[in-house]
Amino acid sequence: MITPLEIENKKFSKQMMNGYSVEEVDDFLDELTACYEKLYKESNENQDKIAELNGKLEHYKQIEGTLNNTLIMAQSTAEDIKNVAKQQADQIIKDAESDAKQSLASLEQQILLKKKDFEDLQKQFDVYKAKMESLLISQLELIKDINKEQDN
Repeated sequence: MITPLEIENKKFSKQMMNGYSVEEVDDFLDELTACYEKLYKESNENQDKIAELNGKLEHYKQIEGTLNNTLIMAQSTAEDIKNVAKQQADQIIKDAESDAKQSLASLEQQILLKKKDFEDLQKQFDVYKAKMESLLISQLELIKDINKEQDN
């Protein structure tokens, strides 16, 4: 790109006949130099801004990448936590079912023992009852015999 200084220092050869007015050419070149210098500065400023914005864009892209990685990691961690919680819940349920089965088996065993104790007590009661009936019958017989002897 041509610089404003190159425009300002540009020299034209002068011709005697039908040549351009030196003053008009110089005035035009001065005006052209000023306009071009302004555009040149704006172009440099714009390039600086573009470089700055590209730097910011790169910075934000890095932040975006970091956020995406963080999000992916958070999702993965959440999934891992969910899986661990499910495994723990399943284990708790399994342990509770096992404990319940053991408790039930123990209670069933206790019930069987209590039934056996009850049956034994029932048999003892039946034996005692039979003995008592027999004793009472023999006592009644004895009383009858005593009454008969007294009546005679």
